[in-house]
Amino acid sequence: MKRPPLTGRQRTRGDRTRAAILAAAGRNFADSGLAGARIDAIAASAGVNKALLYYYFKSKDRLYAAVLEDQFKEFNRRALKVLEAPGPARAVLLRYVGLHFDFISARHRSAALYQQLMMAGGRPLERLVRKYFVARSQAFGRLLDRGMRSGEFRRADRVHTAISIVALIVFYFSAAPVLRLLGHSDAYEAANLKRRKEQVLKFIRHGLFRNPEVPLT
Repeated sequence: MKRPPLTGRQRTRGDRTRAAILAAAGRNFADSGLAGARIDAIAASAGVNKALLYYYFKSKDRLYAAVLEDQFKEFNRRALKVLEAPGPARAVLLRYVGLHFDFISARHRSAALYQQLMMAGGRPLERLVRKYFVARSQAFGRLLDRGMRSGEFRRADRVHTAISIVALIVFYFSAAPVLRLLGHSDAYEAANLKRRKEQVLKFIRHGLFRNPEVPLT
């Protein structure tokens, strides 16, 4: 017997429940890893019973994949919109770097999730690379090529330039626990985030732009 279609109110409630589970799972996976995270703890943090969590996601592995998928999907949507926008390559690049930095800084545990994914490798990483990384990497490469052809960027190895820019953004967040142990203040404090973002943008301007002091137009 077919189930009756969901009403608008039921769909909205279901979307909210799913979002709450994803948010709670993201926190738990980032703190404890896939192996250490517990379904009971995730359900309690989301304010739902365990049966409902399994109803939406079937297993812990699928829930982990859904958490990563949710974050990559949203970032790719925003990133491609910026990378493919018209205008001077210098301005587009700095907007993209700012977007990437702000996206991670607003999600304090994302860096840990990404690091776990990279270290684990295997099929989940392969699938996400094919689905999201490839298109974004290609768009980023086209932007760098455009800037080099126009003379806005100095000539450099495109692949290593892209790697260096991404490293400037993400390493700060991955290293946040180490920085704290070394006596630095919280990497996620507003003043520290502002200062780091300014320094990243400045470093890119002086490392890649032919005329870093010329105002963006």
